[in-house]
Amino acid sequence: MTVVNIIEEAETLNAKLATLSLAERLSFVAGLGVRVVFTTSLGIEDQVITAEIGNHRLPIDVVTLQTGRLFPETLALIAETESQYDIHITRYEPEQADIDAYAAKYGMNGFYESIEARHACCGVRKLKPLARALAGATIWITGLRRGQSANRAETPFAEYDAERHLLKMNPLADWDIDTIKSYVADKSVPVNPLHARGYPSIGCEPCTRAIKPGEPERAGRWWWEQDEKRECGLHVAEEATAVAAQ
Repeated sequence: MTVVNIIEEAETLNAKLATLSLAERLSFVAGLGVRVVFTTSLGIEDQVITAEIGNHRLPIDVVTLQTGRLFPETLALIAETESQYDIHITRYEPEQADIDAYAAKYGMNGFYESIEARHACCGVRKLKPLARALAGATIWITGLRRGQSANRAETPFAEYDAERHLLKMNPLADWDIDTIKSYVADKSVPVNPLHARGYPSIGCEPCTRAIKPGEPERAGRWWWEQDEKRECGLHVAEEATAVAAQ
């Protein structure tokens, strides 16, 4: 299939998903007969998607990037989620050789010193494991929402991921945080206790802080950087490219 064909397929899928409920969106892609992978960070959005996958027994692979720097609360939630929904969440970890090479060049916490070092850390701990997680997949499901940040305000339901040459599906693109919280309360979905402590977006422990009143949801991620569009490279092509080129 050519790139043009995949882009056209993404546009068709985007239009189709816009007319469906969350359960219908997930069921539709699960029934396409291809490998579908959902990457969860165990945040509140991702827990909603996991609940739908588990409750409806959908044939979607649920995976997480166990970076080695996650909060203890996040690690505990992985096991709790597996138990509640009777599913297995596959962990993808960074290679020790890559961690050692990073530490030798930048220091273990060198990500505080420069954007280059931070992108390199995300590359080792997130991007490389993600590549292994998505190997052989045709569709990649994420928990991206338009309301998470200005950088994500135009998030479609489906798009072509040129970096990974697959279809990327964002089934919660049009959900706001109040809808997310109502679903969680109604369905008794387990969530990270850090959310109640001011962490709406939770990543690696050294790189995440609680937000202040009035700050955007993702203000607590890599807070020492000044770029308001800061990302790790998982969902922004130019940053992923920069890391891969190192």
